Parts: sequence; C-alpha cells; structure tokens
Amino acid sequence: MEPAAVVDDNGYDRPSKSQLKREMHALQELGVELVALPKDALKRMPMPESLDDAVRAARRITDHEGKRRQMQYVGKVMRGLLDDETAALREALDKYKGINKAETARLHWIERTREKLLADDAALTEFIRQHPAVDPQEGRTLIRNARREAQQGKPPRYFRDLFQWIKNADGAGNEDADSNDSDDLDDDDHESRA
Repeated sequence: MEPAAVVDDNGYDRPSKSQLKREMHALQELGVELVALPKDALKRMPMPESLDDAVRAARRITDHEGKRRQMQYVGKVMRGLLDDETAALREALDKYKGINKAETARLHWIERTREKLLADDAALTEFIRQHPAVDPQEGRTLIRNARREAQQGKPPRYFRDLFQWIKNADGAGNEDADSNDSDDLDDDDHESRA
C-alpha cells in the first residue's frame, strides 16, 4: 500500500526545496539547543543513543572549526530521526524551558518579597496574612537580624536565611492548596531543613 501523493497548489507532489531547507535548519537549531542544555536537563531528554553520543561529543569540543563540524554532524543525525522522536524532543525541550521560566519567575518573586520585608514592617503583616502557615516570630527575627547585619557590614547569613524562609512559606502554601495528603511529609521536610 503506497501513500497517496500530496499535491499542493502549484501542482507539485513533494515538498519544495525551500521547505526542505527550512525543516533542515529547524532540526539544526534544535540540535544547537540540545548542545547548549545543562547536564541535568540533557539527561532528561529522550534522545536515541546516536544523537546522545553526537551531542555529548559536541559539548566536549572546544576548537571552533571542530565544533562547527560536529554541530553539522548533530544536524545530520537529527535529520535521520523519526517524526515522533523529533516531536518528543521538542516537547521535552519546551517543557524544560517552561519549567525554567516558572522557576526563574518564582525566584524573582522571592527576592522582591525579601526586599519589601526588609524595607517595610507592614509588608510582614501582609505576608503573614497571605501565608498563614508561616511562623511570624521567626520571620520578625530573621528580618531584624538581616537588617542588623546589613548595617554592620557583616556577611549576609540572615539575609539568605530570610530568602529560604520566604521560599519555604511559598512552597508550603502551594503544596497545601494542591494536596492535603502530603501534610505529614511536609512537616517532616520542614523539621529536617530547620
């Protein structure tokens, strides 16, 4: 059983040369993105062994011309992948980028919240209202100590501790909203971190 020939508006029964070239460049760019990933993210990508070997080799090469040739080889291996393998790679890469953006946004929020807490005492009241599970006394102590160490020019130990306190408060609030079954585990985690 042969697949039916698809005829486009111009009467051609196959993709144009330009379309093939665009697809090849898209696969080449996908290969470049894979090579640029951090090690931990690269491990989670669903790559066939041949592509994995080519990408890891490209990451090791430092010579400009050698790297260029290896990237061309990565593109060649990418072109040999099946459509579902390429789709799985794109999906995993998009998921990684989304998680990365969300985590970065969360960290920026924590930093902004820390600055607000250090600048204004009323911000702590608002923070406690939004996160009722936090220990207000611990927050007051961390803020007071962080302000004092900043005035005295000491290393930012409490400044970092305040960041962790906000991070844990935000994480605890999200976990409680998602699932009440994990409350016992959350309490154990908080105790072991303290």
